[in-house]
Amino acid sequence: MPENSLLLVDGSYYLFRAYHAMPNLSNAEKAPTGAIYGVINMLRKLIKEQAPDYFAVVFDAKGTSFRNEIYPDYKANRPPTPEDLSCQIAPLHEIIRALGLPLLAIANVEADDVLGTLAKQAETLGMHTLISTGDKDLAQVVNDKVHLINTLNNTVLDVPGVVAKYGVAPAQIIDYLALMGDSSDNVPGVPGVGPKTAAKWLKTYGSLDLIIERAAEIGGKVGERLRANLAQLPLSRELVTLKCDVALDFSPADLIRAAPDLAVLEDHYRRWGFRSWLADTHKNNQQAAPNAPDAQETAPVYESIFTQGALDKWRAELERAPLIALDTETISLDYMSAELVGLSFAVRPGRAAYVPLAHDYPGAPEQLDREAVLAQLKPLLESDAQHKLGHNLKYDQSVLANYGIELRGVQHDSMLQSYVLDSTASRHDLDSLAKKYLDKQTTHYEDVAGKGAKQLGFNQLAVEQAAPYAAEDADIALELHQALWPKLQKVPALKRLYEEIERPLIAILSGMERNGVQIDTAMLAAQSRELAAAMQEIEQTAHALAGETFNIGSPKQIQAILYDQMALPVLAKTPTGQPSTAEAVLQELAADYELPRLILAHRGLNKLKTTYTDRLPAQINPRTGRVHTSYHQAVAATGRLSSSDPNLQNIPIRTAEGRKIRRAFIAPEGCVLLAADYSQIELRIMAHLSGDESLLHAFAAGEDIHRATAAEVFDCAPAAVSGEQRRAAKAINFGLIYGMSAFGLAKQLGIERSAARDYVQRYFARYPKVKAYMDRTRGQAREAGFVETVFGRRLYLPEITSRNAARRQYAERTAINAPMQGTAADIIKRAMIAIDAVLKTRFPAAKMIMQVHDELVFEVPEGQVDALKAEVSRLMVQAAELRVPLTVGMGSGPNWDEAH
Repeated sequence: MPENSLLLVDGSYYLFRAYHAMPNLSNAEKAPTGAIYGVINMLRKLIKEQAPDYFAVVFDAKGTSFRNEIYPDYKANRPPTPEDLSCQIAPLHEIIRALGLPLLAIANVEADDVLGTLAKQAETLGMHTLISTGDKDLAQVVNDKVHLINTLNNTVLDVPGVVAKYGVAPAQIIDYLALMGDSSDNVPGVPGVGPKTAAKWLKTYGSLDLIIERAAEIGGKVGERLRANLAQLPLSRELVTLKCDVALDFSPADLIRAAPDLAVLEDHYRRWGFRSWLADTHKNNQQAAPNAPDAQETAPVYESIFTQGALDKWRAELERAPLIALDTETISLDYMSAELVGLSFAVRPGRAAYVPLAHDYPGAPEQLDREAVLAQLKPLLESDAQHKLGHNLKYDQSVLANYGIELRGVQHDSMLQSYVLDSTASRHDLDSLAKKYLDKQTTHYEDVAGKGAKQLGFNQLAVEQAAPYAAEDADIALELHQALWPKLQKVPALKRLYEEIERPLIAILSGMERNGVQIDTAMLAAQSRELAAAMQEIEQTAHALAGETFNIGSPKQIQAILYDQMALPVLAKTPTGQPSTAEAVLQELAADYELPRLILAHRGLNKLKTTYTDRLPAQINPRTGRVHTSYHQAVAATGRLSSSDPNLQNIPIRTAEGRKIRRAFIAPEGCVLLAADYSQIELRIMAHLSGDESLLHAFAAGEDIHRATAAEVFDCAPAAVSGEQRRAAKAINFGLIYGMSAFGLAKQLGIERSAARDYVQRYFARYPKVKAYMDRTRGQAREAGFVETVFGRRLYLPEITSRNAARRQYAERTAINAPMQGTAADIIKRAMIAIDAVLKTRFPAAKMIMQVHDELVFEVPEGQVDALKAEVSRLMVQAAELRVPLTVGMGSGPNWDEAH
């Protein structure tokens, strides 16, 4: 290869080619090895022949890609990976890394997208790129500096080579692929159009757009098929177009081969029976050993603790350690019923141990008694002086609480460190972060326990498999902390946010989750019956309107009734070209037609029934008799908490049926529920951030902000504002926060777009500093790439400079909204921390049991309601100092609905 060259290998292509080409090789244990041997052999040969300066092997990541979001049936026809191939993938990846070769697998995109992105980036750096693949899709990136090589016959495809092979230029490959489709990927093309026809049409017309435009000119059966499939060609083109702007946290210049890890290679070659490679590696390892005394010291040392002596030794080491990484292994993700199977600890990178406690499969080794081990570790785990860290420690805190241990001394959580640094950069699970920040491929649970119905519980895993997996979790959490903590320390505002808000919230949320809430199952059962009756009545009315019976829950049958029988206008189509029955489409149709209104009403009632009235009783914990949700700190990009199992955030409050469900959340005897809700907090934050005098005055004077806005917009006295004008002002106030356009406002208010535009213009004329704030925020976001809350939380907006108008406009709307929504999230979290401290010292019998957006719910002894009301109100108001006063609505009652 020429100087400054990059060699990229399509690892997924290599893998399947090796699997199908190699004979059925196996090692002494009869485990298949053919794919491993074939890929490594091809890589060794390729590197030797090409001698590149920069190099990477790119594989498809696990899971789906963004193309499945565009077209759910993408690759739907592909059979699952054969078991005798899938079991070779993890060891193959380990060997590639041990060879010192950069290995990439980027989530939500395919290997081809990463290859195309790296090739484009390399081109801007003046590099020459050679991609080793047999995939025709990559021909679309070929140019003077990017070529393909097929190692099957060593042919290199440059621009003339692509033309000679496919009959079209690289710039036409996308259109060529779209016309043909791809049965293996389930990409719809034009049936009957193969390579020759696609090339012929492109030679004649030049592009897919012109073929579509002039489809009437193409005769014969193939022309008929073209015209019949015109609607799906744009989708096909989108699916076959490589995404060459994948966000990568490295550049082609970082893809440098490292020195091989000879000890790891020896282990693998011995295990898989690659004798000739083993001999070479053993020889090289012996030669390197005297010159590398530190190599063994930095390799991971994971121990399994089976004896009291080993536990004593490790407990002494834990007591000396300045920081302990901790992880629990259990048989359930439900923190309330999770049974502890083992504990793992790490004291420095590579130094970790696993204590198996309840592996109970036949033939399991004898283990230390769980209660005895926990009793010995309890003083250390409950010590404030002994600092701990983990990844999502809230779960571990709850698991230990099941055994009477209050985890204290929590100093760090690597999941929250990642989330505070950049909430949108990646997922915040351990495996994703290990790859992103440490470039380490961790062992996934599925790797050791299997998948699906046959997946083993942790207690069923062989200890020799479970121990390295569990110890690695603690080890990686410690390494992530060492990588992430210095980054946080460089940004004081983020460090304060992490230390003063997110970290203290771990224990508070764990306590709230364990407190749970009592529900009235008889009331929910009655509500389920009422909902079922209402749904049946809607069905009967819908059948009468349609003139026939149909399944109101079937999108296919709804489609036939609405569009085939009733001939309603088709406002949108599915990716396959069928008229859409999505909720947004039905809502638009419902403005003019009764049947879509009935279908939407039925869907709404069905969601309430299946999600809440039917399901909540089944979610009652048999031990506590209460429902326990899970709160998530590292999900919502803006800093808001979310909840699941059950999701308490989504119970509607504006409908009578939703309020009825809240009525089933009850206080136990002798207690009441107390609800405290910030009033119009995001509008108040808007007033603070913009500094607009009219808004500041209205809030300071305690005016009805929507009436005050209506008076300004419609130029009348507040007393003269009509209900319709106040409703319009309310829509404007909240709509602007969420970036609503004049078009959206017109739809919501049912008025002409020109009238809505006039409302918005009048609003900005009366509140000029709001407009200035919005313009200023968009500009700052474009310049910095992020926006901040009042407390320094950042939301990064990579799409703010996108060439795609829709993505850019969405990022601009987010830039306006995020500082307000994020500041509101920070404020209620600060309030929760302050209130929790008061509950512990002054109201120990009261419990904080729920947080829903800007509302907190407490369970309070009847005699303490008034005193706690005053204290909660005071602390919530004091949670932030804004230029306008915060106000809190308070209520109490025997159930959540009456308290709200």
